Amino acid sequence: MIVHLIDGTYELFRQFYGRRSFTKGEDAPFGAVAGVLHSVLEMIEQGATHLGVATDHVIESFRNGLWAGYKTGDGIDPALWAQFHPLEDGLSAMGVAVWPMIELEADDALASAAHLAARDDRVEKVSIWTPDKDLAQCVRGDRVVQVDRRAKQVRDAAGVRAKFGVEPGLIPDFLALVGDAADGYPGIQGIGAVTAARLLNEHGPIENFPPTVLGEHRDLALLFKNLATLRTDAPLFHDVDDLRWRGPTKAFAACADRLGDARLVKRARQATSP
Repeated sequence: MIVHLIDGTYELFRQFYGRRSFTKGEDAPFGAVAGVLHSVLEMIEQGATHLGVATDHVIESFRNGLWAGYKTGDGIDPALWAQFHPLEDGLSAMGVAVWPMIELEADDALASAAHLAARDDRVEKVSIWTPDKDLAQCVRGDRVVQVDRRAKQVRDAAGVRAKFGVEPGLIPDFLALVGDAADGYPGIQGIGAVTAARLLNEHGPIENFPPTVLGEHRDLALLFKNLATLRTDAPLFHDVDDLRWRGPTKAFAACADRLGDARLVKRARQATSP
């Protein structure tokens, strides 16, 4: 079987701003939610059987206590923010496993789910659907891969090396050195992507760097590495069969009605039929 793990927060953003470009700023109250649900149904129509969606139930996480500049919910469009929790409700009513994260982030849920799924010998491949560079650290050979829908690329370990210049396991070290503007930490001044890759390929992880390489910035680099390292121990499910889609729940019709998209019910029912 192939397990598909989806970054629900990213998909919601993608649908919201993609639709806004066509609606000239007039947002349907739940248009982005319906868009994500249709996108998941499309994956099922194309053969996906085992799926899980991770969401940020809140934006802040334990990382905000480690670094004052870490990303927050400030600046999120209210029309978008109002669709976060309805997305979780919609996925659940549609019968899809959904993991709303509070102390951890959606990325941690994806990393944890990938870790759990890859331990099962029945799983042929784990596909993590997100462009976030953090998730590149979860790639393992060609069995756990990252699907970048935006770039229309599937990255295995060789793809990660080609993009970043380092092995997947060194991605947290790489991000610690170069920074991640999306997450709100700057990296180490004077170290760009090329230099970071060279240092990591020469010395291995930051902990192995000779003292003279980072000097007084070593502790800061290790802090940023901690921020970039995704947690893999969230207890999301006990068995990959928990991720099998068995069709919409009885609550889905009422949910689709609230979302203002009756097509969802028909499409879900058709996807259930053999």
